[in-house]
Amino acid sequence: METTSTTLPPGAGDHTNATSGPRLAGDLAIWVFIMAELLAFGAFFAAYAFTRANNIELFNAEQAGLDRTAGAINTILLLTSSYFVVRAVQAAEQRAARSAANWLLGAIVTGLGFIVVKLGEYAAAFAHDISLSSSPFHMFYLSLTFFHFMHVILGLVILTAMWNGARQGRYGPGDMNGLETGAAYWHMVDLVWLVLFPLVYVIH
Repeated sequence: METTSTTLPPGAGDHTNATSGPRLAGDLAIWVFIMAELLAFGAFFAAYAFTRANNIELFNAEQAGLDRTAGAINTILLLTSSYFVVRAVQAAEQRAARSAANWLLGAIVTGLGFIVVKLGEYAAAFAHDISLSSSPFHMFYLSLTFFHFMHVILGLVILTAMWNGARQGRYGPGDMNGLETGAAYWHMVDLVWLVLFPLVYVIH
């Protein structure tokens, strides 16, 4: 009896394995870390809401002094950066290493834009003698935004490592763990800002 063998096209096996069932994107450790960070921010947000409830007039008056335009610009920058990261992951899954690297570079540039805008806000605040001891509102504003600011810096370090890896062709079907891990962290940074911005800058 004559037997017929079937040869799968390159990458077909990887695709089958990648779609054989649901899986957690990235390392389990990063998700544990993300949950811990979200809990920390959540406690911070709860403390802010509680203090605000007891100082509504003060918080409303000093909130009006914040630069909402700068906050809105930073929201757009982080959303754009997260979109670029999504496109980078998609490109890597399609074995388009150069395209993935370019998308990650765009994410880095927009992330740096966030840093520049936020530093401008801090410079303006310090020029008006605003500090952690100025008032309960300013204490929360500076603490919350700086805590997030440090997460953005760490995220940019991670994005830079991902960009370098993409340039070297390190990511592809069946080898997405490092890229997905970094992407998950960056999306967490974006998510926190999407709560922080309306809570501190907008909601009365």
